[in-house]
Amino acid sequence: MVTIYDGKPGLSRRELLRRGGAGALLIISGSAVISPEHAWGLEASALRPETVKTLIQVARDIYPHDQVADKYYAIAVKSHDEAAAKDPAHKDLIENGIADLDAKAGPGGYSGLGWEDQRVALLKQIEDTPFFQAVRGGLVVGLYNQKELWPVFGYEGESYSKGGYIQRGFDDIEWL
Repeated sequence: MVTIYDGKPGLSRRELLRRGGAGALLIISGSAVISPEHAWGLEASALRPETVKTLIQVARDIYPHDQVADKYYAIAVKSHDEAAAKDPAHKDLIENGIADLDAKAGPGGYSGLGWEDQRVALLKQIEDTPFFQAVRGGLVVGLYNQKELWPVFGYEGESYSKGGYIQRGFDDIEWL
């Protein structure tokens, strides 16, 4: 339930605590995005830290996995910061894409929207843009190639070194 204080929509303390979990709190300090609750930080070298913070939320909204901590999304987003350091065009694409998303979201920007369905609606509006495609494409590799996450998704890794899939459940159709 969203409560209204001073005529402005917002989250009550109870709602904030209820939501808790992944993505609860990211703080910007200098050029870093920090999660004090989960003890990790990400230093931004080319992108503004506010942009990186919003990119982490965008990543979570594009590929939502409640069981995956923000630090893994931050690792996936780091590739865009690295690419922005090497390519001014990529930096402009990401910075302008986030600025456009924040403008579409209104006061408080994209990260200020309290409901996932509001953020997803904004992402659907821009899904054909080069910005969205670049972020989505980078996340496929950046997020799902992290070996620490493979057990979360039930992926055991490549099977060649283990004799291939034929002898390891390739034809297992118990789910049918």
